[in-house]
Amino acid sequence: MEVFKVRSSMSGEIMPNSRKKGELSKSAKTYAETWLKEQIYGYKHEVSSKYMEKGIEVEDESIDYIAEELGYGFLSKNTMSYENDFLTGTPDLIVDGVVIDIKNSWSHWTLPLFDTEIPNKGYYYQLQCYMALCNLDKAKLIYTLMDTPTDILNAWTDVPYSYEDIESKYRIKVFDVERSDEDIDKIYERVAECREYIKTLNSKLNEPSSIKF
Repeated sequence: MEVFKVRSSMSGEIMPNSRKKGELSKSAKTYAETWLKEQIYGYKHEVSSKYMEKGIEVEDESIDYIAEELGYGFLSKNTMSYENDFLTGTPDLIVDGVVIDIKNSWSHWTLPLFDTEIPNKGYYYQLQCYMALCNLDKAKLIYTLMDTPTDILNAWTDVPYSYEDIESKYRIKVFDVERSDEDIDKIYERVAECREYIKTLNSKLNEPSSIKF
């Protein structure tokens, strides 16, 4: 069995603190249990939604958009995966020593246009993981607002908003993130705690069955 490592994009699942001191949170336990099932049965747990589908479908378009509007010039999506003793991950972009992760908002209603801090703590941890993996000190979380492909719109509930004529300052939101070794250490500590929980689960699975035949 492989050694448990957290995927950077899912690190936010293991980081919440439990209400009970000395225990993992429910989300951390669920993530560890899912990982163990993947190891036992040999199948990856696939999660999908229309929001994730949009992100995948417009990813290249959004990269081209920020490249032009933010003056990066030509950008090519990173395909290299990174790994250390605790983490795995594949950043979207690495530009001039800065890790960049792109999030595609479903609509203008979900774009954090007025926020001054990252609204999703999980994304913060994701970027800390990427900086740890790439040994870098700076990162950017960039939200983009692209038209949603019609093939994933729900005809009854989704409005086919168009943003082509909207200024880029209303379609791009950038959050700068500095590396925090303290928070990276906390992620490593939580990974170690998840490993202990997985050992406990394994021990219970290997106990003699109480079922009588």
